Amino acid sequence: MRPLLVSVVGIWASLAVWAGAKPVTASGLPPLPWGPDPPAAAARDRAAAIAGLGRTLFFDPALSASGHMACATCHDPAHGFSAPDAQPVRLGGPDGRLPGVRAVPGLMYLQTLPPFTEHFFQSDEEGDGSADQGPTGGLDWDGRVDRARDQAALPLLDKNEMANASPAAVVAAVASAGYAGTVRQVFGQDIFADPARAFAALTGALELYQQTQAVFSPFSSKYDAFLASRAALTPPQARGLAIFNDPRRGNCASCHRSTIAADGSPPLFTDFGYAALGVPRNRAIPANNDPAYADLGLCGALRTGLVRRTDYCGMFKTPTLRNVALKQSFYHNGVFHTLRDAVAFYATRDTDPARWYQGRRFDDLPPAYHRNVTIEVPFGDRRVLSDTDVDDLVTFLRTLTDGYQP
Repeated sequence: MRPLLVSVVGIWASLAVWAGAKPVTASGLPPLPWGPDPPAAAARDRAAAIAGLGRTLFFDPALSASGHMACATCHDPAHGFSAPDAQPVRLGGPDGRLPGVRAVPGLMYLQTLPPFTEHFFQSDEEGDGSADQGPTGGLDWDGRVDRARDQAALPLLDKNEMANASPAAVVAAVASAGYAGTVRQVFGQDIFADPARAFAALTGALELYQQTQAVFSPFSSKYDAFLASRAALTPPQARGLAIFNDPRRGNCASCHRSTIAADGSPPLFTDFGYAALGVPRNRAIPANNDPAYADLGLCGALRTGLVRRTDYCGMFKTPTLRNVALKQSFYHNGVFHTLRDAVAFYATRDTDPARWYQGRRFDDLPPAYHRNVTIEVPFGDRRVLSDTDVDDLVTFLRTLTDGYQP
């Protein structure tokens, strides 16, 4: 895992460029602009100030057109920075009444997320370095942006979410906020004179806040304690881990890697790859009232450049399973509301489709793209996971919740 200092110094160097040449000097810190190698101590202090500003922005509902939606409204810290309840999509827009079309993606454990590529090759230390792993990386369910600062801009400007008319509208809201003086102190007295530069600085501050390791990647679960030999798994938890790793049973670790990496970093429980799972259509999403509508994920209309890659249709990014037990809606369309159902779907999608689908199997995907749906274990025409196996898997997944106290 990349050291946090490298991350914050690198981002701060970018923020220094965005912010311009005339910031007010904070006590004891040299003025901007800095060169490519700023003083480490000063960079830490200033990065902490910017991350603190990012936290303020993250929790400020005034950054939305309605005045009622903050980033934290959808990305609730109490639920692993994911949705705060079981609603499949959030209500947003200028009046707070427009529904979105996808479930809220989590924001934790993304600090080492690779940029999106259609052809990812892992290191030789991690496996077969010559094998093309296919589409990998990027943020959101479809990997449409690579940086958290760019991801932050998406909901700020989306008409169904925070619904700001322009970046300038966001900047104007911040300029009139009680913390505007802090923004000027960090980025310069004239920062609000250039809305484009100010918007870049604000989204950069949101990005730096999300680099806060103690908040967004604490690695403080029971499983982390187990890996460090500071805790023992119960028999059901141990059975669940064995099923999780067994390629003939759960086969979960093929996408949700569970072992310490070659460089010694803890597992992230995702390979950041993409898969078409064929989850059921969620009729609670208003957009799905139109039978002609389908969210095609990686080849869909919400991102550009891959609409002709029909072999990608139906694929969505594999999320981390860390803190998955804090969620109340699962998969890109929030169709399941218990962790057990989310796991049981793997066990019986193909052996008992009537349990999950209202009519045809893979009913949320046009038939032309059914060939894209994965059939790897545990999917298939025979059941390899029993009800007890599902229970044990769920029990194990609960060990991935941060904040474990022995």
